[in-house]
Amino acid sequence: MSKDHYPTTDPTKMGLGRSIAVLTSGGDAQGMNAAVRATVRVGLYTGAKVYFVHEGYQGLVDGGENIRPATWESVSMMLQLGGTVIGSARCKDFRAREGRMKAACNLVKLGITNLCVIGGDGSLTGANEFRTEWSGLLADLVREGKITQEEAKKSSHLNIVGMVGSIDNDFCGTDMTIGTDSALHRIIEVVDAITTTAQSHQRTFILEVMGRHCGYLALVTALACGADWVFIPEMPPDDGWEDHLCRRLANQRARGSRLNVIIVAEGAISRNGKAITSDQIKKLVTDRLGFDTRTTVLGHVQRGGTPSAFDRILGSRMGVEAVMALLEATPDTPACVVSLSGNQAVRLPLMECVQVTKDVTAAMAEGRFEDAIKLRGKSFENNWNTYKQLAHINPPDVKSNINVAIINIGAPCAGMNAAVRSAVRMGIIQGHTMFAVHDGFDGLAQGQIEPITWTAVSGWTGKGGSMLGTKRSLPGKMLEEISQNIARFNIHALVIIGGFEAYVGGLELVQAREKYEEMCIPIVVIPATVSNNVPGSDFSIGADTALNTITSTCDRIKQSAAGTKRRVFIVETMGGYCGYLATMAGLAAGADAAYIFEEKFNIKDLEVNVGHLLEKMKTTVKRGLILRNENSNANYTTDFIFNLYSEEGKGIFDCRKNVLGHMQQGGTPTPFDRNFGTKMGAKSVVWLTEKLKECYRHGRIFANTPDSACVLGMRKRALTFQPLADLKEDTDLDHRIPKSQWWMKIRPIMKILAKYNIKLDTSEHADMEHVIKKRTHLGK
Repeated sequence: MSKDHYPTTDPTKMGLGRSIAVLTSGGDAQGMNAAVRATVRVGLYTGAKVYFVHEGYQGLVDGGENIRPATWESVSMMLQLGGTVIGSARCKDFRAREGRMKAACNLVKLGITNLCVIGGDGSLTGANEFRTEWSGLLADLVREGKITQEEAKKSSHLNIVGMVGSIDNDFCGTDMTIGTDSALHRIIEVVDAITTTAQSHQRTFILEVMGRHCGYLALVTALACGADWVFIPEMPPDDGWEDHLCRRLANQRARGSRLNVIIVAEGAISRNGKAITSDQIKKLVTDRLGFDTRTTVLGHVQRGGTPSAFDRILGSRMGVEAVMALLEATPDTPACVVSLSGNQAVRLPLMECVQVTKDVTAAMAEGRFEDAIKLRGKSFENNWNTYKQLAHINPPDVKSNINVAIINIGAPCAGMNAAVRSAVRMGIIQGHTMFAVHDGFDGLAQGQIEPITWTAVSGWTGKGGSMLGTKRSLPGKMLEEISQNIARFNIHALVIIGGFEAYVGGLELVQAREKYEEMCIPIVVIPATVSNNVPGSDFSIGADTALNTITSTCDRIKQSAAGTKRRVFIVETMGGYCGYLATMAGLAAGADAAYIFEEKFNIKDLEVNVGHLLEKMKTTVKRGLILRNENSNANYTTDFIFNLYSEEGKGIFDCRKNVLGHMQQGGTPTPFDRNFGTKMGAKSVVWLTEKLKECYRHGRIFANTPDSACVLGMRKRALTFQPLADLKEDTDLDHRIPKSQWWMKIRPIMKILAKYNIKLDTSEHADMEHVIKKRTHLGK
């Protein structure tokens, strides 16, 4: 596992004799506190001294009380708070060299040579400038007698690492910036609320969201709520859009839709660079169509509220990576930003990212809009293409004579309906006839199959559970009936949306191909389960919603414990044998331990955990949170652990237990699950269409190769199709989990943030990657 570029050092001694300062700058974003907390705690874990810089760069310039040592306890209870606890300010002084000299002097006096900056591109560019002129600033300070030659020598080099905190997601090179997911949560809450009132009155709603130069929030919102139209700065509408928009809205009404939603980014422009405002659109719709139209401008609501589970995990993972990057930096390493790509932590050269971000602005200014969308990155481009396909194309007049059936299998989860909706619509766009199968494989065997239309799935993205109905039964005992119905309804391809049963059911259908020719059709499995235990995918639809439910419940529980003091809560989560929910919720809610099946534990481990809590009660943080996955151990049950902790903690702390149960399967889907489901549904049908062309022989469909039955999954950084049969080797069928799971590598972070002195494996490094593709030499 070890890569040889770095000697594997003892991480608990990496920071000895070093000092790190952390500051938040620019506009605030939810999740910044998680990043601050992780930076402080991991810094202390490595043996470094850590300082808070209050009020951003202003605090750096003013010094004094603004730069204070941070302790382990000083970052307690800040994980669930929005905004930034250490304050942020726009700072004019830092822009002048004089201000930067004061800042340098303050840092040198405290011996701080490592700076972790959490902010937008402006803040990070400022940090880089500061670093570049550092030696010049020190020389001036020595000349003016503000610092000694000795002090200057000790602080001869400044290391800088950035984390991007911005709700707009406008920084190139990073998939998601800290705060974006939470901002989407706020927007979707509003969209859901508006939808209900608009439907009562048959209204058109225009919703303006933040994003002066970046349309990410607007675009994802449009995808997640199935908006009729979206205006984004990167891709202005074609000339004559007014007629097109009115035609679209009138068509939707004629189809029986009671509601139109138009999403506008605050920076939306027309082809000639003029602003398109929500008032302008409102006037257009009212004057031309006479529709009852309302405008809502969301404003700063989007910056507020508690951070989502994703932003807390993102902030925490980046904080760890930032400290490692700082402590491993040499005078030759360029300043870097730590970021996530897919679910991999990556380090990117700061100035390259800033350059690409500037290139986007330039492309937009010069009217090169296609380039602007490409420069925004793969994820933005995929969102735009999916949106265009689902919203803009009218169904073709020519039918393909292909029938595609869609079925839900296993337990219900949030986001299933979004996948069904986009699969149905994508199929109709391709000219197919789409069939809905009700109640899982039972429905397929009993013929509960009916055609499903474009309008039948409208409004499904925001609905939780499974509108088609779902069951856990497997097809093995009903193969005869299933094959008869595939023939009777003339089904040419099958989309299976569900959990582990969907995977196993798919396998059983493939194995039945030898006996039943009807099963020789292309099949695609889309993972949808709160447990996130389907082989072939790092994420499944529904897991994000469940994770947010658990996290917000844990927040409330912690609040109650903070009031009563000296209380430990034991919380049981779902997930079957898969510890994903317990682990990730542990990281997002700041748990002291999370017991899971994949990481075996014994009575000694339980003793260590109790001892750890007894120590914790001596500090100012007098509360504990323990998570336990429902099937983590047959003998160490939730009751057993509760009894053990109650007995051992007698007189020092008391215990309470909570079994969260089925609330984890319910609720409206989060923006991530809506967006993920939409993209997966659309992609699966496009793939099936291609496969059907390959399998068409002598006037009929015949698919019996392993690659004609696949799981569509998210792997590291891309959506990929993997044959069901190939995934069998990596699957523990008895315990219904994949044998290797990426999130196991995150568990040590949770333990370190809970103050366990364990060894962090620093051998797997996120090496610096380049954002700007190397230009190929023309002379080749």
